[in-house]
Amino acid sequence: MKTSSDPRHLKRARKVFKLFAQSFIPGFTTPGDEYIHQAAPDWPVSNINKIDLAILRVATDELVNSDTPVKVVIDEAIEIAKKYGAENSGSFINGVLGTILKNKEII
Repeated sequence: MKTSSDPRHLKRARKVFKLFAQSFIPGFTTPGDEYIHQAAPDWPVSNINKIDLAILRVATDELVNSDTPVKVVIDEAIEIAKKYGAENSGSFINGVLGTILKNKEII
């Protein structure tokens, strides 16, 4: 059973905090930004809430570059968003990650 003290959960949260800090560096991008841009074209990456963007970057990297089950990646991202993001962050992140997953299957 997953808990907030699960080492994998804490590792993801640390990655989010690191990417959050790096998001203040002018011009900073990640390879996952293109996936995020394609999944949320109405929301330029530069206009997405920085904590939401950090969560999306971590989750996108995991969706694209690991064999972690999709459900785990999305659930973890939503849990982190609920804890650190805005009121609607969880649903926004869920929608973007769902679209990334659909687009990934097409690629």
